[in-house]
Amino acid sequence: MIKNFKWLLLVAATFVACNNNNDEEVVVYNTTDGLPPTAGSANFSKFVSLGNSLTAGYSDNALFIEGQKVSYTYIMAQQFATVGGGEFKVPFMADNIGGFKVNGVPVAGPRLASTGGAAPVPVAGTPSTEIMTSLVAGGPYNNCGVPGAKSFHLLSPSYGSLAGISMGTANPYYVRFAPNATTSVLSYAAAQTPTFFSLWIGNNDVLGYATSGGDGSNPITPSAGAAGVGFDATYDALVNTMTAVSPKGVIANIPYVNSLPFFTFVATNPVPLNAAQVASLNQLWGGLNAILASASQPARFQTLTVSSTNPLLIADDMLTYDATPLFTVALQGPPFNFPAATAGFLGTLYGKARHASASSATRDYVVLSSAGTIGTIQPGFPPNNNTIGVTYPMEDKAILSAGETALVKTATDAYNAKIKAVAAAKGLAFVDTNALMSQVSSTGISANGFTVTGAFITGGGFSTDGVHPSPRGYALIANSFIEAINKTYGSNLKGVNLGDYRILFPKTL
Repeated sequence: MIKNFKWLLLVAATFVACNNNNDEEVVVYNTTDGLPPTAGSANFSKFVSLGNSLTAGYSDNALFIEGQKVSYTYIMAQQFATVGGGEFKVPFMADNIGGFKVNGVPVAGPRLASTGGAAPVPVAGTPSTEIMTSLVAGGPYNNCGVPGAKSFHLLSPSYGSLAGISMGTANPYYVRFAPNATTSVLSYAAAQTPTFFSLWIGNNDVLGYATSGGDGSNPITPSAGAAGVGFDATYDALVNTMTAVSPKGVIANIPYVNSLPFFTFVATNPVPLNAAQVASLNQLWGGLNAILASASQPARFQTLTVSSTNPLLIADDMLTYDATPLFTVALQGPPFNFPAATAGFLGTLYGKARHASASSATRDYVVLSSAGTIGTIQPGFPPNNNTIGVTYPMEDKAILSAGETALVKTATDAYNAKIKAVAAAKGLAFVDTNALMSQVSSTGISANGFTVTGAFITGGGFSTDGVHPSPRGYALIANSFIEAINKTYGSNLKGVNLGDYRILFPKTL
């Protein structure tokens, strides 16, 4: 019915940071205050970091050497070195292509890079990192960040087992440097007897649910439950173990997922329609709304216009009322008078569908990974009902609905309350990364003559995967950690200059 249309257009993407704007808060990280750096009451001689992909330096949908070198923990370790900090060992990948192979078989592909206008694409080359090649001899490694890890994974004794990869109980990134098949990430970190630690974990406990559109394949970690099951008890176990070895450290809370370009970049109303299309679709949607009204149900479909800003048609499994039977019966009567087979087909197709909302209070979010399907054809469906996002509902995993977003927020708020309470009880430095990333996403943060925003590709804060920070984004995060450490322990560590860190990695490194 409607021809395919492009979902993504990065107009005039210049890939340079924005200039300062008077409407944006300016943060000055003073690296030349004339006073020597000091450790205060902290001891940074043995710094160990725990966490997930953010701690590891994941960027552009991959882990690679140059990305690992600009992780916030690596940047922090460089600043710690000015006040007696020791070596910070990292389990580096084998190349700057990203991705890896297991027993010679490629499993994770290369990193993404910007194309200067269209969607990012994988860089050329084949990953050379072999998971079966152990890095144990070069350890122990201070950076214990494991991409993909949820809070409870850090407690799992089998998370570094090579045999567990195929069963989904182990993580290939940890397998590379785990000392054996039975040592958890937490035990590995604590065994190094650090004098100072960092912990940033919990992001994936909600992010996996969100990036899969809340389709149920990757559930939210509950707050309640024993250690290894519920977030609260797991977090207590993590912090209690680390503070028993080193009572000083820094922990951070979890940003809201809808501060990430992965969820905010693709508009919920990108559909262009001409007059004939509008007339045909409004007749259908208006009729379905009237049928809903006859059952005292609210309207689900919007009145479309001749424009390029019409809403996407989405499936919403959280709709409490399944209109399939209602539509199936009503569409057989006037004014439609469809045959039973046609009415059943339409009833099934649109019984749990609606138009996406762009309202701030009820906004639905299109996940970036599904943007390329908008306007394409769903095979096996008739021409009048096969255009994805227009006449064929985008599937559940493609959309984080307003209801699903609320579930994620509730869980995130609960995690963050726990993290803040633990920081206070243990006297640990606390970083409010939720506030930081919300500000980046909304107004931007200016520092050192550069402004970092949440704009996809061009904002300077995020990499091409829309979830993980860019080098400059990681530098901003590192400065926030340093700021919290200085405040808590009376140190005088220097923040880094954001201008020294690029916005995006180039195709060739």
